[in-house]
Amino acid sequence: MGAEQKVVIITGASQGIGEALVRAYRDRNYRVVANSRSIRPSSDPDILAVAGDVTDSATAERIVSQALECFGRVDTLVNNAGIFVAKPFTEYTDEDYANMLGINLDGFFQVTRRAAKAMLKRRSGHIVQITSSLDEHAVSSVPSALAALTKGGLNAATKSLAIEYASKGIRVNAVAPGAVKTPMHAPEMYDFLAKLHPVGRMGEVQDVVDAVLYLEGAAFTTGEILHVDGGQSAGH
Repeated sequence: MGAEQKVVIITGASQGIGEALVRAYRDRNYRVVANSRSIRPSSDPDILAVAGDVTDSATAERIVSQALECFGRVDTLVNNAGIFVAKPFTEYTDEDYANMLGINLDGFFQVTRRAAKAMLKRRSGHIVQITSSLDEHAVSSVPSALAALTKGGLNAATKSLAIEYASKGIRVNAVAPGAVKTPMHAPEMYDFLAKLHPVGRMGEVQDVVDAVLYLEGAAFTTGEILHVDGGQSAGH
């Protein structure tokens, strides 16, 4: 396919939700730029693996510049890279704080700023954050102030960017999941985490992928925080 084939950048793409998003976008015939610290080269010529720490500005520059060099455009950015650490507030360490702000916020800033510049030149694009419901619906049994601080910041930035770019052809949305069965959560925690959701189960990776793909095709939707949390944000 030529330059008309759409291109998506996905961070945190080596496992869990990110890995599934790579497959899903390839199934839709997108070329994919996949990033994580441990990403390996792909045998698929339409998947460009860019290894590196997304919090590093040099890595962010490589992700976007190589997307443009190899594929000629950037249509979608999925900011999926992120970490979650649940602790009582006074037990968080300086390292926890630096890591969560670095990966959850710095990574978003570094890559999004560069991808948005490429989208603005085409006056077309879609930016999606994977955030959390916990900033809006705190749970006493899962103290997670730093998750609320960082993921809540992404939700707020999503709305701000959606309005900033609304007249420039770029949509900006977020998917706010509940607890999802990924390598981030140990299997022995599954029963406890399932009970946090009114529907009585944890989310599956495919639930989040389906939400991202819905937003991809929802041309009249921007500034949306799409909750995929089994009713958690609605109440208990």
